[in-house]
Amino acid sequence: MKVILILIYNFLIFSNSNDFERGESLYKQNKFDEAKVLFINCLKSNPNNYKAIEYLGDIAGHQKKWDEAINQYQLLKNKFPKEANYWYKYGGAMGMKAKSVNKFKALGMIDDVEEAFLKAASLDKKHVETRWALVMLYIELPGIIGGSEKKAQKYADELMNLSKVDGYLAKGYIDEYFNRYKKAEINYIKAHEIGNSKTTFQKLYNLYLNKIKDKAKANQLKEQFEK
Repeated sequence: MKVILILIYNFLIFSNSNDFERGESLYKQNKFDEAKVLFINCLKSNPNNYKAIEYLGDIAGHQKKWDEAINQYQLLKNKFPKEANYWYKYGGAMGMKAKSVNKFKALGMIDDVEEAFLKAASLDKKHVETRWALVMLYIELPGIIGGSEKKAQKYADELMNLSKVDGYLAKGYIDEYFNRYKKAEINYIKAHEIGNSKTTFQKLYNLYLNKIKDKAKANQLKEQFEK
């Protein structure tokens, strides 16, 4: 009897592991519906597979099912309150939901979004994504409900200490938001000189094309980048 139980246990463990690996592979191929089924199967046999729960939250986010994403991330951040990434993802899902509902309802969610991001930032002094989220949050919020360029610049400075590319991009983003296009250009140029990536190129190219309205500079930049 003991041998049979051990065999059944080992089979369940193997099946769970196999489902997870297949689900992870499908997720990386952006086959979210198929991956979701397998991650749910994982949780049926092992409710404590927290990575599967995180993947389900990520899938819900990709599919813009914000309530599902919030529920999954809330479970994770409650279970692991010192894990910055779970607080960041929870705040991100809350923020995206706030953008999808009416303004009155969104106002009631802002404090929770800010609290989640600030918690993530305090838990991990090197969490780049959280600091980007705070820059964007404080810039996009009206001043009357907590928006502040000064606060945004604080986290842009923290990004600068962690990653020069992210720091210059963040400062360029702030300048661009306030129509300070010349300053934004300087910051984006510095970011592109360091990073020389698709992201840094796109930020500078879009600024030339859509804001500064200088097609010559945009085309020159494109030619240089393609080389």
